[in-house]
Amino acid sequence: MGIEMKAFLILSMAMSLISVAFAATGTATYYTTYVPSACNGYQDDGVMIAAASNVLWNNGAVCNKYYRITCTGLAYQGANPCKSGSVVVKIVDHCPTGCAGTIDLSEQAFAKIANTAAGKINIQYTPV
Repeated sequence: MGIEMKAFLILSMAMSLISVAFAATGTATYYTTYVPSACNGYQDDGVMIAAASNVLWNNGAVCNKYYRITCTGLAYQGANPCKSGSVVVKIVDHCPTGCAGTIDLSEQAFAKIANTAAGKINIQYTPV
């Protein structure tokens, strides 16, 4: 293996550790009605989407930004609902007052990382 390839591998590993180190923690719930959205009105944004709570909303500055979400455990006591891997979602909406999670994922996005029966999970999230 050449020196350039070794340097590339070391840099890649370091970057992945940095992204984990800067991951924020919070909770996620899910919702099922996707339009209209606070960011894009009646535009179809697909299903890998989410609504941001006031923690992230920042007067809409987070609209159309992407976040990588990883399940880290159940928000309550019980069996771990997490699936392996993560999901990347686009923020298209503002979670209404009283939102139960930091990020309200679409049902499909939530199902990629956890069993939907859990309802609320602990997460790590990072901007992409």
